[in-house]
Amino acid sequence: MWSWVAHRISGMLIFLFLLVHVLDTALVRVSPEAYNEVIGHYKSVVFGIGEIGLVGAVAFHALNGLRIILVDFWSQGTRRQRALFWGVVVVWTLLMIGFVPRHLMHMFGG
Repeated sequence: MWSWVAHRISGMLIFLFLLVHVLDTALVRVSPEAYNEVIGHYKSVVFGIGEIGLVGAVAFHALNGLRIILVDFWSQGTRRQRALFWGVVVVWTLLMIGFVPRHLMHMFGG
């Protein structure tokens, strides 16, 4: 059940990001100065940490989506749901362990 909840939450977070992304990109047509100001805010630490959350949400959503496909179309999928979920958690954790330090170094100029 928790993977179902996390899948829905990550999907909504990704949708909200895409909505904000479309709106801030459209701002360039209205006022390039306002667009540059908004983009300047994206270089802050708060948005850098938000990017970590975004990458985490996209990675989890994608991996869990593959798990759902396996459950739906693999004859052993329903019996191995728990193992597949923990596989998603392990792969997601490894991806985030690889991403977060590099992103933090990029954020803080390391």
